[in-house]
Order: sequence, then C-alpha cells, then structure tokens
Amino acid sequence: MSDDLEQIRRARMEELRAQGNKPTAGPGAGGGSNNDDAQQDMRTSLMSQILEGAARERLSRVEMVRPERARQVEELLIRMAQSNQLRGKVSEPQLVQLLDQISAQEDRSRAKIVYNRRDSDDEFDLDASTQKEQPNAHDEEEDDDDFFD
Repeated sequence: MSDDLEQIRRARMEELRAQGNKPTAGPGAGGGSNNDDAQQDMRTSLMSQILEGAARERLSRVEMVRPERARQVEELLIRMAQSNQLRGKVSEPQLVQLLDQISAQEDRSRAKIVYNRRDSDDEFDLDASTQKEQPNAHDEEEDDDDFFD
C-alpha cells in the first residue's frame, strides 16, 4: 500500500511541477482543454488507486447528480492519501460516510433566515385592556373571601 501512496505523491508532485513551469493560458488560448484532460486522467487514475470498485461506481453515480459534491470528495480523498491518513482502499460504506459528513457540513454552513415577528402596538393595547379587567374580577373574589373572615 505504501507503494501506491508513493505513486500518488509522485504523480501529484509532477502535476504541481507541470503547472508551475507552464505559463497559464488565458481563456482565449486553445491549449487549456489538453491540460484539463491530463488533470482528469490523473484524477481518475488516483481514484482507481484509492477507491474500491463499488466505491468508484457510487462516486460516479454521485458525479452524475452532483458533480460539485463528487469533486469535493475526490479532493478530500486525494488530500487524505497524500497525508497518509488512508490505511487501505476506501470502501463504499466509508465513501457514504464521507458523503454524509460533507452534506452535514454544507447544511451547517448554509445561511438560515430567521423571521422575528413582533406584536404590533394595536395588539398590545388589546392585551392591556383585558389585563385591566381581570384584576377587577379578582378584587370581587377577594371581597367574597372577606365575608367569611
């Protein structure tokens, strides 16, 4: 397994060197797609080394539905492999767990809108008028109690 990780490291170092030595092409230049294809091929080969077959299939299905989520998982797995956090190939249940963690993280980071509704002044006045009537009714009950004293 250490040989696989060493291959991943070498491939990543070559990728970084290639990106550092080449001038960045603007959007008008035609050479950008070749570089993208090479990066995609590199990513695919790394994923085949990191993931088991069932996990690769699941990730490809996720990529059909949510390409940005699949990209996040791929980047996370590559970082984990480079930092020796992976002990073996990632199985499908482990991949599902990673997907759940990323989903929960997105839910927490999503902005929430909270509506604070306050009572208007009219409602406050109505409540105050009913509260004034209740003490009077309460006073009458106290008068009844005084009768038996």
